[in-house]
This record gives sequence, structure tokens and C-alpha cells, in this order.
Amino acid sequence: MSLTTHRVVFTGQTGAYFGIWIVNLLLTILTIGIYSAWAKVRTQRYFKQNLSIDGRSFDYHATGLQILIGRIIVVVALAAFSLLSAIPVMAVLLPVGLIFLVPWLLNRSLAFNARMTSFSGLRFGFEGSYWRAFRVYLLYPFLAIFTLYLAFPFVARAVRSHVVNGHRFGTARFRFESGIGPFYRAFLLAGLWAVGVGLVAVALLVALIGPIDPAALRGAGPDPRQVLLSLVPLAVLVVAVLPAGFIYQAFIRNAVFAGTVLEGGHAFVSDIAPLRLVWIGISNALAVVVSLGLLLPWARIRMAAYQAAHSHVIVNGDLDGFTAAEAARVGALGQAYTDLEGIDVGLPV
Repeated sequence: MSLTTHRVVFTGQTGAYFGIWIVNLLLTILTIGIYSAWAKVRTQRYFKQNLSIDGRSFDYHATGLQILIGRIIVVVALAAFSLLSAIPVMAVLLPVGLIFLVPWLLNRSLAFNARMTSFSGLRFGFEGSYWRAFRVYLLYPFLAIFTLYLAFPFVARAVRSHVVNGHRFGTARFRFESGIGPFYRAFLLAGLWAVGVGLVAVALLVALIGPIDPAALRGAGPDPRQVLLSLVPLAVLVVAVLPAGFIYQAFIRNAVFAGTVLEGGHAFVSDIAPLRLVWIGISNALAVVVSLGLLLPWARIRMAAYQAAHSHVIVNGDLDGFTAAEAARVGALGQAYTDLEGIDVGLPV
């Protein structure tokens, strides 16, 4: 069959999203946070519905009530945890139990977000193994400590493998296969940027400020050079640490897309330019800070538009035929793949 490449398109506009964002913010404040559940739904729905492939859009189907119930359960559970921790035996048993609960919660959150997302009217799904989640989220990161985090790329690959391999579109499974090379490349290049640029920034700032003689400051007012010296950590954060994070994100995203295949021979491509992502991320952050948060909608729309423009789907055959076939398979399986009502446990996965 022929391969057809489709670019992901994002049509969201700053003005439209600003209206949603400001109403969400005001109502969340007025309701002491209760409306934030509905605010999340409105935001997710806007970004999903404005994301499309070959004229077919995504959608988000969760309700504010589902998310609110999930948050109430979490708050009640945390309150119970706090009260029971006052009992000596429970103070030991509860943290251990919570550790074993985390993988289940993460899988449930992934499953909820997948079930509530659709493309061209067809739902996604997630079916991840509990013990696989336990290994990749808890055991592997702990073991990476003993290698001074030199094995961290293996952990990052294992996490992406768990997430991608657990997902399906209709009944079609996603499969993730990637060597460790791209993950080490992302890890090393981001680390080199953080360390190299950080040391250069510190050296330049110290050289410009010059030596400070404590004896000359006795009885005098604050030396402006001392104030500048106190800003060194902030400067390192802006020019070294934050850019390193965006560089890592760009390389990892490209690697995950390249290693992912959807059953039927459909592939994905991400060609995010790391330095371009650094510029967008840093300028977005500065714009939000300078505007006291008012440019946050513009920043989110700008980032979403850039990521979509550099995301492509390579379809093996015809997209109409594929979605129609999957819809038929879902219908034939009946209850096995019907939408299940659930709750959002509120974990950012």
C-alpha cells in the first residue's frame, strides 16, 4: 500500500483561548477552586478540538464532575492518611502502602486520559501492566542512583516504552521500539549545555563584577556588585538549566515519535529543532513573567502551534479506510471496548 504523510495542524487562536482562560481563572477563584475541574475540561477540549490530521480533529470527552469526584477522593484519602499517620504502626505501614499504590494510580490516570480522548470519532485506550509500571516508575529510577544517573537514559526509554506500548487507537495497538542511542544523545547534549554554558555564564559574570573587598564595605552601604553577584544563580537558571530542559525535551520527543508505530504500518515523525524550542520556551517564560501572567494563553498557543507544525503522521494506505475499519472492529467487539465511565485521579502523566 502507498504511504501518505499528513502534517498535524493546530488552529487555536490566542484571542479565543484567552477568553476561555480568563473565565476559567475568575470562576476558579470565585468558587475557591471547585470550578477548576470544569476549567480543565474546557481547556483540554479547546486544544484537542483545534488539533487535526487531514481535516479530522481530536476531541476530549471527560466531564467536570468526573474530575471533581476524583479530586474529592484524593483530598479525602490524603486527610485520612494524615489522621491515620498519628498511629505509630500506621505511620510505617501507610507510606509503604502508598508506594505500591502509585503504579496503579499512574496507570489509571493514563487510562482515563486515553479513554476521554478521541480522533475522528474513535476513542483511544490504555492497558498497562501494574508490575511494569512498578518497575519503570519506582524500581528503575531507584537503581539508576547507584550509577550516578548514568543509566538514566535506560529509565527514560523504559517509561516511554510502557506508555506507548500500553496505548491503542480503537483496537489497533501502538508499538515502541528504539535503541538506547537517541536517549543517551538527549541526556548528554542537555547535560553538556547545562554544565558548559553554566560555567561560562558564571565565569563571565564574576569577571564583569570583579573582586569584592569586604574590608572596604565596613560601614558603607550595599555594594551594587554584591547585588549582581546574588543574581548569578538566576542567570545560570535562565541561560543553562532551563534551555537544557528544552533541549532534552526536543530530542526525546523526536526519538519517541521515530520509534513509535501504530498497528497497520502507520508511523510518526517529529522534527522539533532543539534550539528553536529553547527560544520559544525561554521567550514564552519571560513574556509570562513580564506580563504578570496575562500572556500565558499566547505562550501556550504559540508552543502548541510549533509542536503541531513539526509533527507528522505517515499513513499506510488511506486514513478514511483505516478509521472506518477500526470503528467496525470496535463495534464488533461490543462491551470489550465500550467507553467506561471513570474518574481522573489528577496525576500529570
